[in-house]
Amino acid sequence: MAARRASPCAPSQQALVDTLLPQIAVPPEGAVTAARLFGDAEGAGRPLHFEIGFGGGEHMAGRADMLPDHGFIGAEPFINGVAQALVHVAGDHGKNLPLGNVRIHHGDALEVLRRIPDGALSFAYLLHPDPWPKARHAKRRMMNDGPLDLIAAKLKPGGEFRFGTDHPVYLEHALMVMRRHRHQYEWLAKEAKDFLTRPAGWPETRYETKARAQGHEVWYFRFRRR
Repeated sequence: MAARRASPCAPSQQALVDTLLPQIAVPPEGAVTAARLFGDAEGAGRPLHFEIGFGGGEHMAGRADMLPDHGFIGAEPFINGVAQALVHVAGDHGKNLPLGNVRIHHGDALEVLRRIPDGALSFAYLLHPDPWPKARHAKRRMMNDGPLDLIAAKLKPGGEFRFGTDHPVYLEHALMVMRRHRHQYEWLAKEAKDFLTRPAGWPETRYETKARAQGHEVWYFRFRRR
């Protein structure tokens, strides 16, 4: 991703980074499994979700709240995004309860993804990634052969990969790359409205909200692992 200037976290968010993040951080070494992350006997059988670059964590937290018996792993390189996600995970001790089914990695998503056993994921998400719009930077995009091969290996047969963007250059690039991976992924779209309308159960991210406010069209893609 492109370098961003990180502003200091608010004191309340920094407190969560200092106290909550160590409790729910993905272990720095070894296999990343549902049983290891969630501990109990139930944890071993949880459907496992992985979000690459979760931004402020709105989508991850929304999905985790919808599916409390599933396990969610999110990776994000920017500490401000991690801090914002921790606010969602912590809840407000009122109507919203803490989310016990989320684990977070502050760092490289692919490093964690490589440690997940093959065929272990039910869902993988890549929503509004950095577009790296210049042609010379195309190799830095997450929608490329190496990451897509890795995601395919980690998804169980019938598992789902969801991708969203509002950037037309990234869209064109992503569709070109996905055509090379038709042996691994089936595009779950029958008509245009299937990728022009946000599907049910797909919480809106702050990047999507911002894109719409700027008048951008947003595209939603669902791919099934063959």
